[in-house]
Amino acid sequence: MHIHILGICGTFMGGLAALAREAGHRVTGCDTGVYPPMSDQLRALGIELIEGFGRDQLALQPDVWVVGNVVSRAREPDGGARYPLMEAILDAGLPYTSGPQWLAENVLKDRHVLAVAGTHGKTTTTSMLAWILDQAGLAPGFLVGGVPLNFGVSARLGGMTPTLAAARAALPPEGAVPPGGGPAAGPTPTLAAARAALPPEGAVPPGGGPAAGPTPTLPAYFVIEADEYDTAFFDKRSKFVHYRPRTAVLNNLEFDHADIFDDLAAIERQFHHLVRTVPSTGRIVVNGLEESLSRVLHAGCWSEVRSFGAAVSDLVADGEPHNFEVLYQGLAVGRVEWALSGLHNQLNALAAIGAAQHVGVAPSAAAEALKTFQNVRRRMELRGSAGGITVYDDFAHHPTAIRTTLDGLRRRLGRQVARGEGRILAVLEPRSNTMKLGMMKAQLPWSLEAADLAFCHSGGLGWDPREALAPLGNRAQVADTIDILLTQVRQASRPGDHVVCMSNGGFGGFNDKLLQALAGA
Repeated sequence: MHIHILGICGTFMGGLAALAREAGHRVTGCDTGVYPPMSDQLRALGIELIEGFGRDQLALQPDVWVVGNVVSRAREPDGGARYPLMEAILDAGLPYTSGPQWLAENVLKDRHVLAVAGTHGKTTTTSMLAWILDQAGLAPGFLVGGVPLNFGVSARLGGMTPTLAAARAALPPEGAVPPGGGPAAGPTPTLAAARAALPPEGAVPPGGGPAAGPTPTLPAYFVIEADEYDTAFFDKRSKFVHYRPRTAVLNNLEFDHADIFDDLAAIERQFHHLVRTVPSTGRIVVNGLEESLSRVLHAGCWSEVRSFGAAVSDLVADGEPHNFEVLYQGLAVGRVEWALSGLHNQLNALAAIGAAQHVGVAPSAAAEALKTFQNVRRRMELRGSAGGITVYDDFAHHPTAIRTTLDGLRRRLGRQVARGEGRILAVLEPRSNTMKLGMMKAQLPWSLEAADLAFCHSGGLGWDPREALAPLGNRAQVADTIDILLTQVRQASRPGDHVVCMSNGGFGGFNDKLLQALAGA
């Protein structure tokens, strides 16, 4: 099959492209304004990228056009179509579908899907869960909205469970003649019994335990980041309703995506649509600290529920976020010691452990796997040091995520920061649609409280960040251009500082420019 993807460089569509390529399909795609890491990953896979959405791409004649949610029927000021290719597809009556729909029909069908939903932490928790299952020998497929450092790619189909693959390979084929002659190895009682003892590929035992092992082309487990954003311009349901998970994580829920949701209740409604798709034999792993998620489940739940986070939850953490004991229903079942920081990552870990348990991975084994979890690119990713100043890259773009990220760093630095030997400098690009609309500008001072100094890029905003950050006084600076921002941060920083650059976009290559400027200072 040849698929052509419109909007291929988005994190979701880029991952889908990688899966399609791995499955043997021919993949091409188009987009504008590409930036790493997705553009690098696609080129490494040999996927042809075309700049723009021109009508001339009809000449490719793919079997199906897969349309990303960046595409719309919008018009330019001169009346021309913003996405001429989409208009040409519609005019010609050509077959098209959405990314989530294509994924559901061609990748997720007949598999045990583990979906991770929530306003924050989806990418990290999905990566944790995939790593736990991988270390348990379950060889999961996955699709993550980032690049997990343990895997180096954002998506893979997965493979046969190694233990079962080895067991089947060890049995001689029926009718085979051993070396030196002798009777065929075929359907003797011993071999017949050995084959009968192996569970069928892909079978799920009663009680929802781990599948007995996937076929090489259809691995039993697939872990997916379940986004609540809409599917496409022709399908306004949240993406995650297409995935039909047997295991669903509801990590947290607060207002976001002001460009498509009117209020929190509208998002809660979409989350309940996801809950409705989980079978009675499935499991929902829910954050016990979130009132919004309690409302979602109270609207109706037909599956087993395991909670985490609250004092009375099934899964609880005892200790600091970098070193804590995991308790399941009051009993100590494992310990997590790792390089990650922040209470948010501690909660992410509990969610992943609860989901992995549903497919037969003991919490002790899950905790052990997390000790080697390396996080995700652009999640407090250390980009380098220059002049004694450390620079991090982070994807945080919602006030809550910004606050938890900075709180986590301050907690990790601990006494060093308390003694004044190292400061935290937060550099923010309010780039998400919700932030651009100014819906959360009042929360910015609260989100940046843990920073000693805060810097904000004002480009492309319809509101005044100087006014929004006024409560921070002289701790905050605003720049209209990347160059001015770079000068501000370089002049304010000093040896021992930790600079956290936060954006859900390319940020004009700010991280690398800052390191170069600091090295030349």
